[in-house]
Amino acid sequence: MASQVYRAFVFALYQFSIVLGIALLPVALATSRVGFTLPIGRIVDRLGAAYENATPEATA
Repeated sequence: MASQVYRAFVFALYQFSIVLGIALLPVALATSRVGFTLPIGRIVDRLGAAYENATPEATA
């Protein structure tokens, strides 16, 4: 039961990070012109990997 709650929580964070990345795209483009990059891509990648690790393996 706790693993299902954890998996749902990580999935929600993953989805939120994708929405946040899309919403901050204009800001990221503006800051990259100045020379500063936002770490949104790394956050999405890490949360995606955490979700994949939390998902149980399919038994064949």
